[in-house]
Amino acid sequence: MQNAPKGAGAAAALAARFRSTRALTEALVAPLSDADASIQSMEDASPAKWHLAHTTWFWETFLLREHAPGYRLHDERWPFLFNSYYEAEGARIARGSRGMLSRPTLAEVLEWRAHVTAAMEPLLGDPALGPLIALGIAHEEQHIELLLTDIKHALFQNPLGPAMWPDAGKGEAAAATPAAASPAWQAHPGGIALVGHQSNDFAFDNEGPRRRVLLEPFALADRLVTNTEWADFIAEGGYRNARVWLADGWGWVQREGIRAPLYWGEDGTHFTHQGWQARDPDAPVTHISHFEADAFATWAGARLPTEFEWEAIARGQDSASPAPAHDPAGGNQLDAAGPVLPTGAPGLFGDCWQFTRSAYLPYPAFRVAEGAVGEYNGKFMSGQVVLRGASCATVRGHSRPSYRNFFYPHQRWQFTGLRLAKDA
Repeated sequence: MQNAPKGAGAAAALAARFRSTRALTEALVAPLSDADASIQSMEDASPAKWHLAHTTWFWETFLLREHAPGYRLHDERWPFLFNSYYEAEGARIARGSRGMLSRPTLAEVLEWRAHVTAAMEPLLGDPALGPLIALGIAHEEQHIELLLTDIKHALFQNPLGPAMWPDAGKGEAAAATPAAASPAWQAHPGGIALVGHQSNDFAFDNEGPRRRVLLEPFALADRLVTNTEWADFIAEGGYRNARVWLADGWGWVQREGIRAPLYWGEDGTHFTHQGWQARDPDAPVTHISHFEADAFATWAGARLPTEFEWEAIARGQDSASPAPAHDPAGGNQLDAAGPVLPTGAPGLFGDCWQFTRSAYLPYPAFRVAEGAVGEYNGKFMSGQVVLRGASCATVRGHSRPSYRNFFYPHQRWQFTGLRLAKDA
């Protein structure tokens, strides 16, 4: 992992972010009952209570256990329950069994969180621990997004269509920005681009080492694909046309009976954190798989961008006429607990994670970090695809131009969308 900023001011900022991140996680579960927080709808998703506990286990295991003199585990039985995939930390409950944990209760987990948060206070000003604290914050921010998407999937299984935030207002959380009939295109002349993390601020290990890549001339759409455009794809037989699908994608469509994005109803509605709502035609389409994104791009006479094309545009790297870099903290991202939906906000970040055509692989000279934290990213570099940007459920400030999200090609319970690219 890259270092966190140094200095007294940086330490104070890191401590403030630690506190706000912990508070945001807890604010998000405030509307949930113990039963809501305990259910697990599929193996890819985890119960909200488990996210609360796992992020607390992370702080207790990698910070307090190792660096707080005299600290004793809150409960020595719980690491088995709340370790995720760290082989170095020993045996753990099967991922698909997390929803069987009726105990500890939600109240007990929240009590544990308060204990760990308080115990962390003496460590927050230690500059030597800054990089590890920054990693813990980024880790919890990732789980905030997962908590939101996982509970949405869980509530979707209920025929009653329950709302997590029923009193947050009627209709969409925010009206989508009207989309132009056709996207404009930002052209890039190609050439050598410098990609990967390029500062001393925090970044995950999979964002480096920085490298040079050769780009051919290309163009990137100035907006995400919308619900209206996706409805046209459906109406013109997109899910029935094998010619536009990758072979694995076509097999997935046939096997799973896929006919629309996840959460779409047949009556112009979609399922949200506010229950079933009217689907805004101007909003970016979301909850699609890489298979679907690639098929739409082919149908539209375009393609998905590579992750390095996307990053070059995000950084404003245009050798012919450099453009301003896009603001990673801009757009529609998460600021507070409440319902989230894409709105078509301007900028390259926010609304939906954007599929690329790039496989999730290590950069040249990538090395797995020593210790258990080395299991964070490197061992997942097989069979997945890279997404760039941020979503409406991403904590604002979490992402950056070099950030590499990654999922398997069939997964679509996250806020995933697409931005078209084409060869110049």
